[in-house]
Amino acid sequence: MNMNKKWILAGMAALTAMRVLAGCGTQPDKTPTKTNKPLIVGTEPSFPPFEMAENDTYTGFDIDLANAIGEKLGRKVEIKAMGFDALIPALKSGQIDMIASAMSATEERKKQVDFTAPYYIGGSVIVVQKDNTTIHGWDDITGKTVAVQAGSKPADFAEKQGAVLKQFDGNYQCLQELQNGGSDAVAIDKAVALYYVSKGGMNNLKVVGEPKKLAGSAMAIDKGHDDELKAINQALAELKADGTYTKLYQKWFGVDPTAEELK
Repeated sequence: MNMNKKWILAGMAALTAMRVLAGCGTQPDKTPTKTNKPLIVGTEPSFPPFEMAENDTYTGFDIDLANAIGEKLGRKVEIKAMGFDALIPALKSGQIDMIASAMSATEERKKQVDFTAPYYIGGSVIVVQKDNTTIHGWDDITGKTVAVQAGSKPADFAEKQGAVLKQFDGNYQCLQELQNGGSDAVAIDKAVALYYVSKGGMNNLKVVGEPKKLAGSAMAIDKGHDDELKAINQALAELKADGTYTKLYQKWFGVDPTAEELK
């Protein structure tokens, strides 16, 4: 083999090696990055004004906020509806990536999931028939039949108060049970109660007593995803800072968020 052929073959071998190395260097681009994946958000859609189903779509404060967070993260949001008590199991099993369902960030739940910074701070109240004169608040439900949403904080409060619980998947079912005479009262989030009584065609009901303050509502993700939690918290902070959060809050609650909620 003459010298020219040796140089040519050597050059071809070097070029082939460079192509192989270049191919190896670009291989990861073929794998979708995390931000390209949809953000699957679980919710229980019978909790207006936080989440509700309308014409085969989901809407509400939580839904708008989740979509705004997804936009900040560069991820398309997909909503997956289920019963409230199924949300944490779905998160733990990987069926959903995040919970957006006005979930109170209680110490008990923190043992199973990680919560973002709170985005809503409300309270639990008692709802009764408008002509009820015997139940004036939490102290009067001991021994009474109280309809509750399964797995909710108002349900915990009612149980500790000694009420006989009738559990349902959604708050609307609880209020219907009260209207139909199947329960003496409903234990429910104040914002939800006021929505149904004032706008939901249930003006034969009334809210009684002082609310029991809840731990702030927050988005939840499974434990062990610290980077994702940090990114969601950053997105939420940006939404609070740029005014988007306040606009959504005003849209669904008719008032400005509190200073505590804006932290």
